[in-house]
Amino acid sequence: MHLGHDPLEKRVSSVGRVHPHVEVKIVDPSTGQIVELGESGELCTRGYSVMLGYWEDAERTSEAIDAARWMHTGDLATMDDEGYLKIVGRSKDMIIRGGENVYPREIEEFLYSHDAISDASVYGVPDPRYGEVVMVSVILRDGASLSEDELREYCQGKIAHYKVPRYVTFVDEFPMTVTGKVQKYKMRDAAIEELGLAEAAPA
Repeated sequence: MHLGHDPLEKRVSSVGRVHPHVEVKIVDPSTGQIVELGESGELCTRGYSVMLGYWEDAERTSEAIDAARWMHTGDLATMDDEGYLKIVGRSKDMIIRGGENVYPREIEEFLYSHDAISDASVYGVPDPRYGEVVMVSVILRDGASLSEDELREYCQGKIAHYKVPRYVTFVDEFPMTVTGKVQKYKMRDAAIEELGLAEAAPA
């Protein structure tokens, strides 16, 4: 939560600090180990605010709440040295490329800085060598032009090499749910078929 005297920058760029009598930890989704301050990981919470479980659904309860009563939210977050939390994505969207955790939202926010890009949606597609690689679907601004090579060149030296999209596609719109959420799995499935990556996908 935020307090009334919190700086404006903290109030608009974070979800605030942890409530009294509530515990929070941020862990590496692949190892379960607590990450360093400032690093991204899955947000877990424990305390009076956590539900006992899903009604008559032990399987879903065990998926969300572990034996130590930590609730695994599925949100990816960072915490700064003052205790302010930022939500940076969803763990199910995380791409694991050759052992490196790649967070789509970080790449998307970087791409928004390009004058030609109106919107970008980043997701992982199968790769026989790295397990997954980065792909992006881009919506250009009216009248703007951009090539795949120009997009990659824009990324070079500004983001880590393993975050630079291997595949780029330009689209007019993203598949959306009725509530306005981007359906990345549909773009991923379409890309796997169009690029012939089905054999690289895990069984």
